[in-house]
Amino acid sequence: MDQSTSAPNLRPDILAHYELGQEADRLSRRTGTGRLEFLRTKDLLSRTLPTPPALVLDVGGGSGVYAAWLAQQGYRVELVDPVPLHVEQAGRQPGVSARLGDARDLHDAADASVDVVLLLGPLYHLQEREERLAALGEARRVTRPGGIVVAATINRFSALHDSLAKGVYYTPERRVVIDAGTENGRHIPRPEGSDFTTAFFHAPEQIAEEFTEAGLGPSRQYGIEGAAWLMPNTATDLDDPERTEVLLAALRRTESVPSLLGASSHLLTVAERA
Repeated sequence: MDQSTSAPNLRPDILAHYELGQEADRLSRRTGTGRLEFLRTKDLLSRTLPTPPALVLDVGGGSGVYAAWLAQQGYRVELVDPVPLHVEQAGRQPGVSARLGDARDLHDAADASVDVVLLLGPLYHLQEREERLAALGEARRVTRPGGIVVAATINRFSALHDSLAKGVYYTPERRVVIDAGTENGRHIPRPEGSDFTTAFFHAPEQIAEEFTEAGLGPSRQYGIEGAAWLMPNTATDLDDPERTEVLLAALRRTESVPSLLGASSHLLTVAERA
């Protein structure tokens, strides 16, 4: 494992959230919407990335769940993350080189040095537009001409939809936080109860505009979970291989319909580095 000694500028509450070590389980556990997110993200990357052995820089790659899968596919994978626990976990994955780093300043990555930059988490927690543009600008800088930048964002109304589906929106304390986030995208959890940390929720058109401003475009957008993440039978359907294939095929049919992009919990935006 290659671990830099630099200390990324990460908010203490965000660091504390991820130091709980739950991220790998959230994505790969056998039930729940995290599993759907994981399956669909892999499906989209399989159809979007250049062929192996392209070099992938997984920025904010967490514990290495996607990095490990990409390495298994034959990609060369370098992972950068601001959470020491994640770097330690990712560094144990075969074929993955992991180090501490910050999406806003990839100072140890040379210009035009990688084929793909993945931002499958950093934009979740950068509440200021200037910081998000810095992360996208750095992604563009280190990507070779003709390479691609892929970013995941949390949709603006995902917390509202999720809380309605789970019945917690009717709790006044939770409703205050959720309603505030739908107004300006800033999710600021109350200390007495939240299952997520400080975050930013994008509107689909907003992240497309940020890509363009960072010199990345035109972009393509895909709803990762579609509306399936809100359906009560989805978790059990994913335990059935045949139903899983039918579900994935159905989501492919609607993944880029503009009017449906906001129904998904997460959005994937993809652009080639001109």
